[in-house]
Amino acid sequence: MAEKKVPYQVNGRQFEGMIVYDDDVNGKRPVIFMQPDWKGVCADTIGQARTVAGKDYVVLMADMFGAGYGQKSKTVDDLRAGMLAVHKDLPFTIACSSAAYKALVAAADKLGVIDATKNVAIGYCAGGGYVLEQARTGADFKAVVVFHVTNPNPVVPGTPCNIKGRVLAVHGSADPVTPKPMMDAFEEEMTKADIDWQVMMFGGAVHSFCDPTVHAGPTRYDEKLCRKSYMLMRDFFTETL
Repeated sequence: MAEKKVPYQVNGRQFEGMIVYDDDVNGKRPVIFMQPDWKGVCADTIGQARTVAGKDYVVLMADMFGAGYGQKSKTVDDLRAGMLAVHKDLPFTIACSSAAYKALVAAADKLGVIDATKNVAIGYCAGGGYVLEQARTGADFKAVVVFHVTNPNPVVPGTPCNIKGRVLAVHGSADPVTPKPMMDAFEEEMTKADIDWQVMMFGGAVHSFCDPTVHAGPTRYDEKLCRKSYMLMRDFFTETL
């Protein structure tokens, strides 16, 4: 697998996204724009990107926290503070997401590995919230899949929902971070906006079931559910593209 760093700037700050793809495969592949969780671009999330890309996709991973953030030592409080700083600043969320997508697509296009007309997006946890905010602005994603999304609802109440593509949310019924009322509001928003949406709810599952680094409590990896989540994602994208 190849990993290529891609720098870009937002409001004078330096950011560094990542292109992940199988360089043993010839030909152009669809794009998956990926918003990782609150750890940012790091070894753990790059590992997720490698799994998602496989031989069929090129993953373009956004950096929302600044170049080098993923390599820094952080406490849970540090991670939460970093995540909320982005989440609560909607103009920055949109600007950084858009800049990341533009820079990553341009770099991947130069490599000759993507079919930019076949573009979809995914997000994990906080990244799911970021990619939904971007999609609400009318970003041209054919489909969006979010895994155990942390913030499914708009940070600014009443934000118009101009999502263009289909939406799939894969969630756990026992998720204490994003409980049922928040997902109910998400479903209501999608319905009112006449989006082609689906929610797959895993019974008894908690948060972060696709994150192999967490193993206890309200955030816990589940190998079986993670594998099932990626099967659902791939089926959803195959149907869409």
